[in-house]
Amino acid sequence: MKKVLFITYYWPPSGKASIHWPLDIMNHIQELGLQPVVLTTKDETFTQRDDSLLKKVNPEWTIIKAKALEPFNLYRRFIGKKPEEKLIASETISLENKSLAHKISIWIRMNLFIPDARIGWYFPAVREVKKYLRKEKIDAIVSIGPPHTTHLVGKKLSENFNIPFVPVFIDPWVDISYYRNFKRSKVTLKIDNHFEKSVFEKSIKVIFVTESMKEDYINKYPQIKDKSYVLYWGYDEEDFRGLPLNPLPKEGDFLKFKIIVHAGNIFDYQNPEMLWKEIKRRTDYGEKFKIKFIGTVSPLIKQSIKNYGLESFTEYLGFLAYQEMLMELFKADYLLVCATEKRHVPGKLFEYLRIGKPIICFGNDNKEVETILNKSGLGRLFRYDEEVTEIFNEDLKSEVNTEFIKKFDRKIIAEELVRILAS
Repeated sequence: MKKVLFITYYWPPSGKASIHWPLDIMNHIQELGLQPVVLTTKDETFTQRDDSLLKKVNPEWTIIKAKALEPFNLYRRFIGKKPEEKLIASETISLENKSLAHKISIWIRMNLFIPDARIGWYFPAVREVKKYLRKEKIDAIVSIGPPHTTHLVGKKLSENFNIPFVPVFIDPWVDISYYRNFKRSKVTLKIDNHFEKSVFEKSIKVIFVTESMKEDYINKYPQIKDKSYVLYWGYDEEDFRGLPLNPLPKEGDFLKFKIIVHAGNIFDYQNPEMLWKEIKRRTDYGEKFKIKFIGTVSPLIKQSIKNYGLESFTEYLGFLAYQEMLMELFKADYLLVCATEKRHVPGKLFEYLRIGKPIICFGNDNKEVETILNKSGLGRLFRYDEEVTEIFNEDLKSEVNTEFIKKFDRKIIAEELVRILAS
């Protein structure tokens, strides 16, 4: 059986959302005749735990773990947090924090950690796989990023051992959206662009999780056109076994509420202020809402909720295990997603599609998300500056296209990956 090395910084019991794609894809490609080998980090401390994901790890897989130098441990001390305190992703780059320590830490992160804060994992990761490759054969390397350090590891191993290398880009690299409000020096950008270009040059194939990201990179590097593919983030049908197919019944007072749920991290630059404004207007006329956030919420968005007087209607549920998160989505009347980066299709959108509730989406110029929503019949994209006074009067759902939605099942996506690797 041919072996494929998957390089993924995050691994169960980490509950990081970016685990789900490689974990499910690995299970499916094994059924299709490829043997996964995993390279991941040892003792990753940044993310929340979800022990339920350990059930998806096949005991037959070889898992290589390399120690990482975690800069976030230093960051905790620098900003005065205790070693056991969890960091909140949306807070680490929030501009609402005006403290000098926070500003210095952001400058260091944006300018000294190239390509990202996981670069301290590079040398240990390469070293551990070299030990393995002295005894075993690998037929292909697939790196999952961000963190884009994973691609540098994959490139190095490919060069040293002449193994075909396929990077998977979940997000853009040098000009990702959360860099937009921060200054990066010319030297930093030059080095980062060099790293990015070198990965594209060395790869035998390149996979993007959105069509718009693929087209954007082809414009930047025309030479990759004939080796670029799109495999969407998707969802795994197995995760929905035993969950309700229809909306959950509501009881008592909950019949009077419209429940809106956002799942995943939400950052300063994703604040759907027009939605809060409209909910405030309606609550003033006696309508009742509940707003639920699953995951981390940036300080600016929490302040915006407070400014509109919606605190008493809002629940911050924090991190939930994956199945608990899905149950909350099933309980919702509306599912909220913010697609700010025009080359990005949020991963949660595919779980939203599978659940089948009306989707409220905010984003400027994200034509790909708009097309997916229109084709699915499950929602609408609004601009961030767009008045949404009719949002709860109109039926956001039209005729639901279930055949279109089924194309995003990761079993189908895995079949396409196997074809790409075989070619």
